Amino acid sequence: MAQWAVIIPADRWATERLFHHDTLTVAGSAGAQPAAGDEVLLVAGDTSAHVIALGVVVAQERSRRGAHGVPEVEIAYTHRSFDEPLPAEGLKLDETVAPIDEELFRGFAGRLGGDPDKQTWLVSLDLPIEAASAAEAVRQFWSYVLELGPAELPAFVSPSGDELAMQAFVLGEEANQDPEEEDED
Repeated sequence: MAQWAVIIPADRWATERLFHHDTLTVAGSAGAQPAAGDEVLLVAGDTSAHVIALGVVVAQERSRRGAHGVPEVEIAYTHRSFDEPLPAEGLKLDETVAPIDEELFRGFAGRLGGDPDKQTWLVSLDLPIEAASAAEAVRQFWSYVLELGPAELPAFVSPSGDELAMQAFVLGEEANQDPEEEDED
């Protein structure tokens, strides 16, 4: 079993932060390729590289080829640290998919820590909709959701049982929705 660092392109990283996926498919590189069972550090390819997750190679899609004509690599997440990423210090990130030393991999894996205990969250999206019927209101609701999406519609989240701790999120990040506070800036 080998260890690899895989850079997630910035646009794909934005999608990964918004939607829960069990696996991630990335284009391989022209050089050495990971094999099923190899361990992976997933690195966000934004302005400053950060280790955001751990994974394991599920398969190499030989039938599907990436932009460089090399097989795509499918990676299953084993640990996510999207909200508390680690700076990718010490990683050579010359290629999108690159082998790394096992000791370096274990160092990052140990610092990412274990999965936090899960708790129940209440997530809502409230839209006032004028319609002739409840069914029409629901159709309009889903149309707005598809049209506006996570860039314009805030989702509200709070721990179950503590609704006063509600926070708004837009594009996967906490967003202030109080117009009075925005006017003060």
